[in-house]
Amino acid sequence: MRSDRINLETSVPLEDAAPGISGATPDSFAGARRLQTAIWVFDIDNSRIVYANRAACHLWDAANEEALCARDLSSDMSPTVASRLRQYQADFLERDAVFNEMWTLYPNGKPTSAMVVYRGFRLPDGRMAMQCEVLGQADDQPDNLRSAEALLHTDVMITLYEMDGPPLYMNPAARKAAAEVMQKISDKFVNRGDYDQLIAKLAATGEHRMVAKVKSGAGHRWYDLSAKQCSDAVTGEPAMLVTAIDVSELKIARDKARYLADRDQLTGCYNRSYLLRHMAALEKSKPGRCALVYFDVDHFKQINDRLGHELGDVVLQRIAGRAGHAIRGKDTLVRLGGDEFVIVFEDVPASEDFTPKIENLLELFSQPVTHDATKVNVTVSMGVTMFLPSAADFAAVMKEADTALYAAKQAGRNRFAIFNEEMGTKAQARGLIEMQLQKSVENRDFVLHYQPRVDLVTGRVVSVEALVRWQHPDGHLVLPGEFIPVCEETGLIEEVGQLVLEMGCKQAIAWHQSGLDVHLSLNISPRQFADKGLMTALAGFAQHPDFPHGKIELEITETVLIGDHDLIETKLEKISRMGYRIAIDDFGTGYSNLSYISRFPLNCLKIDQSFIDQLPKSGPIIGLILTLAKQIGATVVAEGVETPEQLNWLRGTECDQVQGFLLSRPVPLEQLADVIGDLQMPECGSGS
Repeated sequence: MRSDRINLETSVPLEDAAPGISGATPDSFAGARRLQTAIWVFDIDNSRIVYANRAACHLWDAANEEALCARDLSSDMSPTVASRLRQYQADFLERDAVFNEMWTLYPNGKPTSAMVVYRGFRLPDGRMAMQCEVLGQADDQPDNLRSAEALLHTDVMITLYEMDGPPLYMNPAARKAAAEVMQKISDKFVNRGDYDQLIAKLAATGEHRMVAKVKSGAGHRWYDLSAKQCSDAVTGEPAMLVTAIDVSELKIARDKARYLADRDQLTGCYNRSYLLRHMAALEKSKPGRCALVYFDVDHFKQINDRLGHELGDVVLQRIAGRAGHAIRGKDTLVRLGGDEFVIVFEDVPASEDFTPKIENLLELFSQPVTHDATKVNVTVSMGVTMFLPSAADFAAVMKEADTALYAAKQAGRNRFAIFNEEMGTKAQARGLIEMQLQKSVENRDFVLHYQPRVDLVTGRVVSVEALVRWQHPDGHLVLPGEFIPVCEETGLIEEVGQLVLEMGCKQAIAWHQSGLDVHLSLNISPRQFADKGLMTALAGFAQHPDFPHGKIELEITETVLIGDHDLIETKLEKISRMGYRIAIDDFGTGYSNLSYISRFPLNCLKIDQSFIDQLPKSGPIIGLILTLAKQIGATVVAEGVETPEQLNWLRGTECDQVQGFLLSRPVPLEQLADVIGDLQMPECGSGS
């Protein structure tokens, strides 16, 4: 028997077929041996014929029943046929099924096709076998034989259903995948709405194709279904032919790809591209008033620098998790990037009624984050704007929320602000400043003013600090406090810092060439310090033949020292070897401690003005700074000295130099020589 060539043409119950043989004992087959119709019993478990009458032996081209039963039919049985036979066995056990099919047998290599009725047959040991009874020779047209074989071996599931009834026919692939053999088409769908859609489309057009989740023997799977109205060839009754392909893996892969395209990988929130589509969809659906909340983590860079990016990622994940649990199903949480998030709330009340919700969110987000015994105090700032999707565009809404977020940060952070027209006016003015600054950077519209530093022992001017001024397009000078924050927020600080560095170094070289013995200090912002181009620029100036080694001092803040201490130490040592001095500006306001301050090549500590303002109350703190400076061999400069009393107090300490309005305000270059020549240190007690 070439079992892989068994073909299926029809598979229908036969209520009026010849009675089955129970198979209780071997003698129960005796009656079948007297029949002229070929009948045999096939042991499905062992792939052997166990009983056969003379006609069956003739059909199988076997000398006798013993010779036929000795054949091992598993040797050339394909996996498809073996699976189909196990399906038959299950149907016999489950519902005493009786079927009519066409088989093509290959006794001694010669094809023989026959229509066969097969039914269950209980063997003496209780196992279920299959009784096969030939009804007659089958149509031996090649196309019919090949189509039957295709139905047997194809992976496409083909089922003929009664209209809203059980299956009339299932090919092997369909039977193998079925959750229940007699399952109605209406019960096959996981979602009833998919079935209703199928029936509606069939009624309208006679056919329909869809991808739906169905109940199968392997659980819930995704099928690509194609259904057509037809008639049952046996009864003529209306029927439905359904072909199905399991596309679960493809559907899952596509869903995952869509998920990855729409989601932020770190937090699982939606991403910016999804937000754009969502806002466009809102405009079309036209819900009621909506709110967009734009928030970020305060001082997130410091968390990354001090505690590492891994813990920074944990903070973002916790914030996202808290937000996800606090919003409704129809609201949308988005991570724009970095530490920036957006929540879109739909159908919200007026702002005064929505405020408690924002307050609760702010309190929720500001809870500490603990990870691996490390506790991080976290706060966020939030900007809120209300909008009607039908009357607003995404860019305008985001701009309003961003403006409100900026206002919250300017007000001190760890708070929220709701957008109003006054904010909008200020934002427009700020936008104008940004444009003017951008143009001024391109035109190099910046100048340096210089503030002297005086030695407390000699009373001489030993150094000057270069302070940048913006030459505004309308002609007036703008102080750093008014434009530097804007530069830091827009990223222009790096370009402005480069201009200041270039102008300052060129001026120091010119003074050195003229014989003027004065040091110059230049401020370096944290962003400028982190810029890879800084080292290249410093090396370029240091290679100038008249570079004043040891007379240009770079002022950095304590926040620059936070992070990878080894990398920072290496960078500072390289700068020192080039011939620059290193000073810590605003010292005492950061996170300094002796354990890591002492490892850096620092030449100067500048006491922050806030401590000078609080003299003599702040005396003990200044004393500690002086002690620390002495231990590391650094010069100490007191910034912001504005009263004789402050100067007199400092004279009684080991402070090296002073700087402040009491001595001189910052002056332009053309006035500096006169200021240095005329500057006289006030006498002790002159303020009394």
